[in-house]
Amino acid sequence: MRPVHMALAVTVAAVWGVNFVVIELGLGHFPPLLFSALRFLVAALPAVFFVGRPKVAWKWLIGVGLALGVAKFGLLFIGMDRGMPAGLSSLVLQIQAVFTAVLAAVVLAERPGRARVLGMAVALGGIALAAVDEGTSGPLLGFVLVVTAAACWGVSNVLTRKASPPDALNFMVWVSVVPVLPLLALSLLFEGPSADLHALRSLDWSGAGTIVYVAWGATVFGFGAWGFLLRRYPASAVAPFSLLVPVFGMTSAALLLDESVSPLRWGAAVLLVGGVALTSLSRATAPDTSVPAPAVPAGPLPPDASASRTPSSATSRR
Repeated sequence: MRPVHMALAVTVAAVWGVNFVVIELGLGHFPPLLFSALRFLVAALPAVFFVGRPKVAWKWLIGVGLALGVAKFGLLFIGMDRGMPAGLSSLVLQIQAVFTAVLAAVVLAERPGRARVLGMAVALGGIALAAVDEGTSGPLLGFVLVVTAAACWGVSNVLTRKASPPDALNFMVWVSVVPVLPLLALSLLFEGPSADLHALRSLDWSGAGTIVYVAWGATVFGFGAWGFLLRRYPASAVAPFSLLVPVFGMTSAALLLDESVSPLRWGAAVLLVGGVALTSLSRATAPDTSVPAPAVPAGPLPPDASASRTPSSATSRR
């Protein structure tokens, strides 16, 4: 990989890592479901008018939009709003690699090899250690919501591989259209019109900046740059850079939000990142010949850009 492209990959990982800090700041301005809806609205408009017509069936756009946009990000934002720290969220969300591998084995008949099974076990050990740490120092409900968000991310990853979008940016922009109305409806139902109106009426430059960052920075730029790299290089060369996301997430949260990192959390980080590396970079055993092979090989998708696969490439989560 050329040095300039390595720098781009590191930049994307940094943008995605810092994104968790920005989400934390944005939740100080907006209720979580409204914030998530605004994130996808700004990501979709005006880009949807420039990327052309959808290049996959609407059933895949709707499926990924609901699993990724409504379920994954809705639960993530609620979990962080309930007290889940930004740095720990950036780490725990990487368990999506395990959920993706398990779902791919069930749905796509991709049998995990020994290295992948070992990676999943190590990563789960990291999650257990993080749960112990969070259970003694913070709200366990927020932790559970973020883990559930990771599971929903795994569902969207498998749906994305089934869709095999030929144009990653086109796919992500159209996926961003789907969650807007469901998230707005859920926000009105559970957060209330008065809370939503108050947030919109009190919108300032700081609040607007958080929306722009998570929509255009983490989604449009991050996703577009990651897709560009995947079109130029093998997934095995690009995917490892996504493991830098929790490094940037935890570091930026410590520096900007003054979040402390306990020894248990550092241990969880080592186990989780190491396990995800084994899970992501090892190959799955080919399915039986009686089962149609998937268009894209197994492997979790990059953080905050789970639609960034192309039919000829795969990658290794806010």
